[in-house]
Amino acid sequence: MLTTTMKYAEKYNYLDEKFQKAFCFLRETDLLALPVGNVPIDGEEVYANVQSYTTMTPEDCPFEAHRKYFDIQYVAEGEEVFGYEPLDNLTPAMEYDEERDLIFYEEPDQSGSIVLKAGDFAIVPPEDGHAPRRMTKNGACQVKKIVVKVKV
Repeated sequence: MLTTTMKYAEKYNYLDEKFQKAFCFLRETDLLALPVGNVPIDGEEVYANVQSYTTMTPEDCPFEAHRKYFDIQYVAEGEEVFGYEPLDNLTPAMEYDEERDLIFYEEPDQSGSIVLKAGDFAIVPPEDGHAPRRMTKNGACQVKKIVVKVKV
């Protein structure tokens, strides 16, 4: 699923070569066998961050965003609620950390969310905040996620 506004519909080409490399990696790799950590795909342009965690309450999973990379958040195992909201609607909770390419935001009064289950992914551009790792109504569960980072 990809959701955005018309304002950004023409800004990015989600079918360009870097995205094709990311999707090829997700299709052709035994994702469940990957160890936790970074996996190179195309140098600094495209790489995967393999994560394993137990989902948590929304209070423990703040909204975040990145400026240098898109996230393709692919759930290989488990399920989670994945929050999203345009940055224009979010209030920073910290200064942007350029080294980590990361900024956290305060919880908005209202935001969108989807449930990502095994085999699902969401593409998050730099203009959107996202809140991963949130438990579903089924309670906490173990998740294995592959976050493919695609350089802007």
